Amino acid sequence: MARIPSNKIDRLKREVALVRLVESSGIELEKHGKDYLGLCPFHDDKEPSLVISPDKNLWHCLGACSEGGDVIQWVMKRQGVSFRHAVELLKEGDAALSVPSAPVTRNTTNKHPQPLADNQATLKRVIDYYHECLKNSPEVLVYLEQRGLKSAELIDRFKLGYANRTLGYRLPEKNRKAGAEIRGQLQEIGILRKSGHEHFSGSLVIPVINPECIITEVYGRKLLGKELRKGTPQHIYFPGPHIGVFNEEALIATDGHSRLPASPDTGTSLCGEVVLCESLIDALTFWVAGYRNVTASYGTSGFTSDHLERFKRHGIQRVLIAYDRDEAGNSAVEQLAKKLIAEGIDCFRVQFPKGMDANEYALQVKPAAKSLGVVLRSAEWMGDVQGSTSVAGGRKPGATKGEAPTLNTGCASDEIIDTETGEILTVPESTTEPESSTPLAAKKEISEPTVASPQPKLVDDIDAEVTEHEINMTFGTGTTASVAYKRT
Repeated sequence: MARIPSNKIDRLKREVALVRLVESSGIELEKHGKDYLGLCPFHDDKEPSLVISPDKNLWHCLGACSEGGDVIQWVMKRQGVSFRHAVELLKEGDAALSVPSAPVTRNTTNKHPQPLADNQATLKRVIDYYHECLKNSPEVLVYLEQRGLKSAELIDRFKLGYANRTLGYRLPEKNRKAGAEIRGQLQEIGILRKSGHEHFSGSLVIPVINPECIITEVYGRKLLGKELRKGTPQHIYFPGPHIGVFNEEALIATDGHSRLPASPDTGTSLCGEVVLCESLIDALTFWVAGYRNVTASYGTSGFTSDHLERFKRHGIQRVLIAYDRDEAGNSAVEQLAKKLIAEGIDCFRVQFPKGMDANEYALQVKPAAKSLGVVLRSAEWMGDVQGSTSVAGGRKPGATKGEAPTLNTGCASDEIIDTETGEILTVPESTTEPESSTPLAAKKEISEPTVASPQPKLVDDIDAEVTEHEINMTFGTGTTASVAYKRT
């Protein structure tokens, strides 16, 4: 457990007014010279023997118990809690709440609401607690900023939280009936381990919440990274099988945002497409960049029957698989594409530079809204669905295989991303007319973005190929451009 910095302890001792703290706990004080006198609550005091010295912010009992100390010792003694718990209470400003009027030696009664019988209600309270912890943890906000995810909208929308190892201090003591019951309940849910430690301790916490506001899964990302003990996993979930789909709202077509325009050939309103990431962090990367029709597997082998069932239920016809560009990711994409194609769903492989994932790519090639758009627009077709009527992608009669996805990429046709500097460069228009023999059916068709807010500008015709060392682009005007890519 992390040590509390001494400067924070000294600040509490200095800034928390002991006189106000004692009086707010129900003890009457009378001024006596520079000091204050009152009845000591730690023994059967008949005459005022408790002395408070405001100048030093200290207290001392001149009576039978001879106790004394600073504001932290006062809370420890008065509340019957540990040093760390007392510090947490003082930081939150509620140290004087629900204190007993009778003398105590070690108070283990419940200072918080009784545990709820429903596991879901209890889990929601824990997620709410983690959510507030994140908002008050500067180090976690810095981490999110470093990952390009420091967005108040994103943090609130997905209830991001931080398990900062203080949950146990907010529970009744385990030697009490209420404390034992709620700890047993939290173990059953998966928040606490049998040892009593928090399962997600030291982790960024991302709950998976379905459209009915039920929490079905929780993901934790350890923040210490390489500083963790050898063998400690950086990615953790609830014990047991994964349940539910992250950001399922992206799949739901009831509001019309996840549907493409009607096909010009059939007039049929076609279901939209979705970006499928390997991890929740990558999915958040797309979301915060404006690509809201995104979801995630739970790792390379984490595409579940729930995912497939929701894809089919919501009529998803095309999936842009944005797994990591590494051996494990490539292998998983091939297997997943076979499964989805067999179910009648078109698949495209989003190609990041070799060895990269969505988050790393978005951080290195800025602005993310445009750089992610490039790889989405140039996603590699992985096979067609027999009889597909997709507006773009898959294959229509007379069309070439692998027509580009219709996602809004945020790049104008005369712009290109310099992957060395992250600048948006303007490419001079070509005076060469495109060949008139190009089949109309082979041209890429552009739709409005599926779910994106704010919405970047729409892309004209553009072919973009991301290789290991460069990004090659061909624009609808006939202009070509290549940008060398150097990994740092």
